Amino acid sequence: MNSILNSEILRKQLLENLETLPVYYIQEILDFAEFIRAKRYRRKTFQKKSKFPPQKDPILKLIGIADIEPFADKIDLELYEQ
Repeated sequence: MNSILNSEILRKQLLENLETLPVYYIQEILDFAEFIRAKRYRRKTFQKKSKFPPQKDPILKLIGIADIEPFADKIDLELYEQ
């Protein structure tokens, strides 16, 4: 079965089922559909590749910078014990 025909069948089945549901369920389905669209948008937005190779990425160069004394020995106390 080709994907266009399958898509049309699924859409028809969805609409038939929606017609039998109370309004509050339809609102939940709409909320879910909007959530899925937003999730897909975020995924597409954040999947862009970095313009820097890992060796030249300025953020990756900073990883571990505070892993030396005097920072490393008291970082947990400063962050979590207040």
